[in-house]
Amino acid sequence: MPTAAIVGAGLVGQGWAIVFARAGWQVRLYDVAADRLAEARELVEQQLHALQAHGLLRDAAGIAVRVRTADTLDAALADASYVQENSPERLDVKRALFGELDALAAPETILASSTSSIPASLFTEHLAHRHRCLVAHPVNPPHVIPVVEISGAPWTSSEAVARTREILDAVGQRPVVVRKEIEGFILNRLQGALLQEAFRLVRDGIASVEDIDTTIKDGLGLRWSFMGPLETIDLNAPGGIADYCERYGPMYASIGATQADCPAWDGALVETLSRERRDALAAADLASRRFWRDEQLMRLMRHKQRNGETDG
Repeated sequence: MPTAAIVGAGLVGQGWAIVFARAGWQVRLYDVAADRLAEARELVEQQLHALQAHGLLRDAAGIAVRVRTADTLDAALADASYVQENSPERLDVKRALFGELDALAAPETILASSTSSIPASLFTEHLAHRHRCLVAHPVNPPHVIPVVEISGAPWTSSEAVARTREILDAVGQRPVVVRKEIEGFILNRLQGALLQEAFRLVRDGIASVEDIDTTIKDGLGLRWSFMGPLETIDLNAPGGIADYCERYGPMYASIGATQADCPAWDGALVETLSRERRDALAAADLASRRFWRDEQLMRLMRHKQRNGETDG
């Protein structure tokens, strides 16, 4: 039975532990703050039972047994064929940690980072075995949302990328490959483009925060739950995507010409966004709303599984 080492036991690390354990792997969970490990282990078990309640897995208790904590990084890495790092989003932290991982892990072990935006080349250039290092950026929570972005450095071997993709596919994720290094990878660049326009619409008094969110969740988001934006437009013209581009290309070019100025994410604009969101949801209710979000995501994933929309 293969072993995965999960380094960093926060929310993302817990999600990764679930991903590998439910796929039959042994999991060793490690965190530099040892006092967090017991709580993290308990939260993993709670989330496994939540998945079971939604019909997304069976034998939550049996799966939980496969997740063990490790007192040291060396112990976590022992016999691990795959390592998923989940440290804070700081370059200095990741450079130092990957130095330790590269020194301790077996030479053939894949070393993957969950970083949301930092290219692998910035924290792996100095390593002796840098060819096996890459980014495997999940979407939070990874045990519910399956997409993982694989992004290697210029020196990451094609074999390491291929093996990572095989592993992630085998444990039930939906890996995609970023062919060239770029800040933010695919998901955050797409999300960033949408957020920039949402901020711009609020800044310019075009729409309220609530109405923008409604437009996505009750409009675009319904389609995007089952198909991407390119398939969407392929289906939205009689002759497919080329026909769509001919029909609507001039409109989007005109819109694009008005989107050059990116709003600054500070000052009065952020105050407006925060005020409208806190009017809709009190700060004290943020945590419970996150649990609600995860419940809805699990319901959606179950629906997609039942209708053959996923490989779950």
